[in-house]
Amino acid sequence: MAELDGAPVGADELQVLALTNYGHFTTMRVEDGRVRGLSLHLERLVRDCRALFDAELDPERVRAFARRAAPGRGAAIIRVTVFDPDLDLGHIGGEARPRVLVTTRPAGDLPLPPLRVGSVPFVREMAQVKNVGLFGTLRHRRVTQRAGLDDALFVDARSHVSEGGTWNIGFVRAGEVVWPDAECLAGTTMRLLKVVHPFTVASVPSSGVGEWEAAFATNAATGVRAVAAIDGHPLAGSHPMLDLLRKEYLAVPADPL
Repeated sequence: MAELDGAPVGADELQVLALTNYGHFTTMRVEDGRVRGLSLHLERLVRDCRALFDAELDPERVRAFARRAAPGRGAAIIRVTVFDPDLDLGHIGGEARPRVLVTTRPAGDLPLPPLRVGSVPFVREMAQVKNVGLFGTLRHRRVTQRAGLDDALFVDARSHVSEGGTWNIGFVRAGEVVWPDAECLAGTTMRLLKVVHPFTVASVPSSGVGEWEAAFATNAATGVRAVAAIDGHPLAGSHPMLDLLRKEYLAVPADPL
């Protein structure tokens, strides 16, 4: 399903998004019409719309469009993309009138199998904005997957771990949860976990990833997912702390769309 401002979307509007590729989005897991961290998703959309379009976005309007697309029962992944079909490569500086594209896809069963990842030096442009410019992210994911792994793990200019392509990463050692001290997109799942579970923030050199007991990836679509290996260094695919984090995350009250 795909709707633009609550109506069926035409090929012309989607062509502009494909060719110009300027906009931002958020992805939500909807279960029985409810979303964990809904206010964080809406807050992100409003903030990023100001950053990219210098325009205001009505969060309740976005919520209504998402509610139209959400199934009444069961789970689905809803992506809300904000872009302006009237802006193109030659006239990107025009006054923006952002519009709301809502698309849906099936949601998989959780938890997903552990990830095996490889580190690559990469920092996303405007890392704090969940923008649609995913070329670098997908290029690294493709190269990593063709090497037999599941995804890429980004490291910054200091060779310190920052984030995954579409997920945040946390580490576990001696009963403590540690989030990397590096520039990244602060995902909604990570932000919710920081509220419900104690943590510290520290630099995580990629050369020392094998010293951790466990690592986990987080995003709204998959929740808390174990990372079983980084650069060939094995980590616990199953760990009591990961079980606890999943339990705490699932206990976060979900808001109705």
